[in-house]
Amino acid sequence: MSQAPNNSDPAEASATVEETTTFTPKFDDKGLIPAIVIDQQTNDVAMFAWMNQEALTATQKTGVAHFWSRSRKKIWCKGEESGNLLWVQKLRTDCDQDCIVVNAIVEGDGVACHTKRKTCFYRELGPIAQDRYVKLSFAVT
Repeated sequence: MSQAPNNSDPAEASATVEETTTFTPKFDDKGLIPAIVIDQQTNDVAMFAWMNQEALTATQKTGVAHFWSRSRKKIWCKGEESGNLLWVQKLRTDCDQDCIVVNAIVEGDGVACHTKRKTCFYRELGPIAQDRYVKLSFAVT
């Protein structure tokens, strides 16, 4: 019988989570984990959202991305109303298992953002100006 890792040793616990083949997501104190959505066809970052355990499980079971709405305090299926569902092709986690990457095909017209753009990351930050403000430019339309 193998011995359970000594979680009181941070180095050992870190090595264990970094090398394990067991998925043990680390949700924050609100029960959430960040989820970055990548458009499978363009490899662009499409959006960022939060998942709780219920949303993650729904995503795994249905193959369609589900998220937790912090403002509405409920699960939502991205694209359920717009028709731009996110069909999950692959789920990945980072070394600490505290972030999820969702590779997805965007159904419909390929719009992932509520602004009707393909990505939520459509503005580019410029350098810090003398007045300490950072100018934004529209990098993607």
